[in-house]
Amino acid sequence: MARLGQLTFAISSTGRRSPLARSLTQSGALLRAPARTKPSLLSFQQTRHGFFASGDNKPKPKTRVPRSLSAVLLGSLLVFSLNPTADVVQTFDSTDKTAKTDRSSDTDLFAQELESHGKIDDNSTWSKLVDGFEGFSAMTSAEAGKLSNKLVDLVLPEWSKLIPGYIRKLQRELNMAPGSLAAEIWEEARDPAINPEIQYSAKVRVSEDLCDEEKTFLARRKKITAVALAHYLGIKEEDVNPEDVPTIAICGSGGGLRALVAGTGSYMAAAEDGLFDCITYTSGVSGSCWLQSLYFSSLSGNDFQRLINHLKARLGIHIAYPPTAFSALLSAPTNKLLLTAVVEKLKGDPEADFGLVDAYGLLLAARLFVPKGELGINAQDFKLSHQQEYIRYGQNPMPIYTAVRHEIPELDEAGNEQSHASEAAKAEAKKEAWFQWFEMTPFELFCEEFAAGIPTWAMGRSFQDGVNLPTTEGFYLPEIRLPVLLGIWGSAFCATLSHYYREIRPLIQSLGGFQAVDNLIWGHNENLSKVHPIDPATIPNFIHGMNGKLPPTVPRLAYDSDYIQLMDSGMSNNLPIYPLLRPGRNVDIIVAFDASADIKTDNWLSVVEGYARQRGIKGWPIGAGWPKASASASTTARELKEAEEATEAEADNKLAQAKADQATRHANDPKVKPEGDSDQSLMSQQEKYDQTAHELGYCTVWVGTTQERRTDEPPPPPVDDTSSWKLMEPDAGIAVVYMPFLANEKVSSSVDPASSDYMSTWNFVYTPEQVDQVVALARANYDEGKEKIRATVRAVYERKKNSRLEREKRMAEERQRRKVRLGIDGKLGEGDHFS
Repeated sequence: MARLGQLTFAISSTGRRSPLARSLTQSGALLRAPARTKPSLLSFQQTRHGFFASGDNKPKPKTRVPRSLSAVLLGSLLVFSLNPTADVVQTFDSTDKTAKTDRSSDTDLFAQELESHGKIDDNSTWSKLVDGFEGFSAMTSAEAGKLSNKLVDLVLPEWSKLIPGYIRKLQRELNMAPGSLAAEIWEEARDPAINPEIQYSAKVRVSEDLCDEEKTFLARRKKITAVALAHYLGIKEEDVNPEDVPTIAICGSGGGLRALVAGTGSYMAAAEDGLFDCITYTSGVSGSCWLQSLYFSSLSGNDFQRLINHLKARLGIHIAYPPTAFSALLSAPTNKLLLTAVVEKLKGDPEADFGLVDAYGLLLAARLFVPKGELGINAQDFKLSHQQEYIRYGQNPMPIYTAVRHEIPELDEAGNEQSHASEAAKAEAKKEAWFQWFEMTPFELFCEEFAAGIPTWAMGRSFQDGVNLPTTEGFYLPEIRLPVLLGIWGSAFCATLSHYYREIRPLIQSLGGFQAVDNLIWGHNENLSKVHPIDPATIPNFIHGMNGKLPPTVPRLAYDSDYIQLMDSGMSNNLPIYPLLRPGRNVDIIVAFDASADIKTDNWLSVVEGYARQRGIKGWPIGAGWPKASASASTTARELKEAEEATEAEADNKLAQAKADQATRHANDPKVKPEGDSDQSLMSQQEKYDQTAHELGYCTVWVGTTQERRTDEPPPPPVDDTSSWKLMEPDAGIAVVYMPFLANEKVSSSVDPASSDYMSTWNFVYTPEQVDQVVALARANYDEGKEKIRATVRAVYERKKNSRLEREKRMAEERQRRKVRLGIDGKLGEGDHFS
């Protein structure tokens, strides 16, 4: 058990840690390295099998305790719960060695029985999982007694003594022996009455179009949103033509439980205002994906107030608190539904990995998808495809879940080609790296860059040349379970070293004398951005072997890999706007609720601009996002200081030039209007500009244009009361409504996303009072902008209506001119074959 894993953000000279490390320590998650180990920024033991021990394929003695238990579920629980010192680690080391030679006879007989049934395959990930639990359980009560004094001396909690028993029980449930829980799960996996999808074969759909199921949904949803829009805008239902109804989408940002709770408050406010009923799509990243999956489940029944009550009942305990986590994993009825994700994944695919992300997903599911009292747990909630029931007839918006694959091209090593490659080619390959976005809906898993997708119910199956493959036992695997997806959607800890260093960089920069260290590390940021210390989760690669059948932009490595590594899409953009721009969805209005931790610095809206240009998407509002000041107050002061020359004449000339330069920079900015010619007036105005240029209100609206723009043309300012007419212009494009999660003086001053410790992305405990506070803040912020949202929706509706009426007028005129040309105008009934 030694060195289960290290997630240590250490600065050797100061011992100070980042907010992430402090949060992990508070939850009991930080496992200290032995004293002889030098602290490192981030260290995890990785092997070919993810977080399982690698090595040869020879059968291992059943008394061996694998040393890479961090990926084993209970090992992960300990990593996220215990905080032993080096003495305890060394004690576990000695226990590990004793276990190899002093195994109890009943455990030996148990292992022999498993072998006689042919249940153990030493080459599979499943066997390593079971062996891990078996090795841990080898500690006899006497050995546990040897540890007791050490643990008592360290004042460990009482529940820590129960962990060996928890693990022995979990081992018995997962050993695949007749009568075990794992055997029951695997038997049901082959039952079409329980998993109907195993009867059907699946193929890869190669097309840039939307799938047929989504097209049907859109047609049905349009009829419902037409009625909802009439109520929202206060007009008669019969006056609303479905063609005039704008397609509106809501997207929620990433941000862990903060995004989940704040997003629930924002969505509930939108529902109370009538906007949510007008929505066609919702899209999510990380915590917003958790929000969507809970809303489209029996836990909420599509009721946001019920969802808030559920969060208040379940978020008061850390997801990795061992007594409750083990209780969910070991007690009926929760244990079967939670462990099904593990058994089906590893037993159905002997080469599949089970890593830290999978364990994390199990813990999330145990906390978020188990109702209070645990008896109301519903198996239907654990498959994404079952969410079709909530949207089949267009009664709700369609949820879009997102994940990304980090494509890092490498030069082909086959045939020593890399050794002959030029340095320029190596440098180019080193530079090129990007994120490929994958969207998951109740209908389909799709990658726009691949122009390919598979039915959601086929996720988890292996594919070859566009066709799914059965298991070795001859049947198709059931759909991948939600616990696996929960971990993928929220796996922010699979970030690159660059992301991790950005987490602690402000601390480094604040320490005197560490500027050189910061320059050294940040100077290698390009390399750090290509290293993932923690392996992302994997799913079978559905485009495996499809060489030549997909767009030429698909990288070669994507065809050759057996698995696809997917992670939190916040690694690319913390606002899931890209899927909403997909051709065919024709979204007119995007309402973005941004609860990111780094709203201003990363400026996620501005990142979309490059994507829109790359994809040739017309209508995206150029310049959307947090604006940048054209000049700072310090720049102005420097310019004025440089105007001080030896002679008064030179000073006057340079001062006038400095003012002229600034006037030129701000000529096109309506916010900057010089208030006088005095030096103090100029400085005051510049300071005001710097302040307002970096601040956005609770609700900001931008509108794009479908017309071509010059590259040197400055971006237009946001839409305000004096420029709302832009939304109704015939060539107006996509309207973006941006609502950042900010502090609000109308809510208790103690609630501030920027300073409240419990709103950290890495916090996994919210008290009922804190849930209420965050929800109240989100609702108050929505109230600040709800009239601006309504005005935006009304303007876009009127624009589409005017466009339709103009189109119908032109068609009517064309029909009239045709009649005149044919000489049949005014002669209805004359000359046709019915007269």
